[in-house]
Formats: sequence, structure tokens, C-alpha cells
Amino acid sequence: MTIAVIDYGMGNLHSVAKALEHVGEERVTITRDPRAIKGATRVVLPGQGAIRDCMSELERAELKGLVNTLLADGDKPFLGICVGQQMLMTRSEENGGVRCLNYLPGSVKHFATDMTDADGQRLKVPHMGWNRVDQTHMHPLWEGIPAGERFYFVHSYFVAAEQHADVFGTTTYGHHTAHIATGRDAVFAVQFHPEKSAAAGLKLLANFVEWSP
Repeated sequence: MTIAVIDYGMGNLHSVAKALEHVGEERVTITRDPRAIKGATRVVLPGQGAIRDCMSELERAELKGLVNTLLADGDKPFLGICVGQQMLMTRSEENGGVRCLNYLPGSVKHFATDMTDADGQRLKVPHMGWNRVDQTHMHPLWEGIPAGERFYFVHSYFVAAEQHADVFGTTTYGHHTAHIATGRDAVFAVQFHPEKSAAAGLKLLANFVEWSP
């Protein structure tokens, strides 16, 4: 039983792997070997930085086609983290427009730079720190996690999914409601960093390790 963390040169790979090792008994491997990824019990797609770079590196590592196949087949649990969530959408407006994997219909948008909070204080972009997450649909990965729990974020762009059924969690920042947990079938993806989100994040990863969609 193996969890494959896809190594395409982008993402907080070792922190994610260590967190997964902490919560489960399955072997965790960081790999770009297609055979190891195909043979894994579960797959994690992390990502951080610019989405154009992430998409380019995924192609350069010759893993884009494999990821698309895993998403389409839906025969094993698949978790996207941070830019790994954004990459599942149709398109990002970053850098004038970037085509993504188009697994879920929707776009990736930039936070407005002129937002203020209720006291009139300017909100910073990137959105960085702990924020409340509202669970919009029940999901096995939310099991044991209270509604309104806080998770750790670092992002300037956010997902706007087209279909309400694909959205499992939101957070509010300024006047934006970001779709920070999305998924379908055996795929679940989050904008926040569960590996940096203390007990709630570890619980979500533990749920992923136990998930049998």
C-alpha cells in the first residue's frame, strides 16, 4: 500500500510526505516514475508558486498525460494541494491566461488588490495565514473536522468553480468567496496547506489515507 506524492519539481513535497507518514501506515514515496505513480494506492498532486511554471514542469516531466488519465479513470483516491487544486480547473487568469488540466469546469482568479476589512484596513495579497473554512457539502475528508475550522493559506489566486456540486468548502477574503475545497468522485483538492494546518490538517490527511471512494 503506497501513497505517491508526484514530484514534478514544484511543491512542498517533503513536508507533505512527512505529514502523510505521520498519520498513516501506508508507505509514502516522492516520485516522478510513471510506474510507481500508476501502481500507488493513492496519489497526491502538490504545487506552489506560479501556475504557468507548475503546468510547464508537469509537461516537461512527461507526467501531464498520466495525471489526466488518473483523473479520468477515478479508480484511486487523488488529493490536490494548493496549486495542485488550481491546476485541476479549466483556466487560470495568471500571467495573461494559462490553460490548466480541465478536470473541473471553472477558473482561477486573482484577489483584488484594493480590498479592505470591516475596519477599513487594507487586506494584503497574497492571502496568507489562518482562515475559517465553511464546509458546503458533506465529504469523507471532512469527517471529524468541525464546521468553521481554520486552516493555513498562502495564495494570491483562488478557484471559482462553475458547478456548485464540485465545491466542498469556501473561505471569505475581502469581498471574494473562494472555493477552497473542490472535487468529484475519487478526487478532492484544497487550496490551503493541510501539512501546515496543525491538528485539523492532519485529520484531513488521515481521512484521505482512510478514504475508499
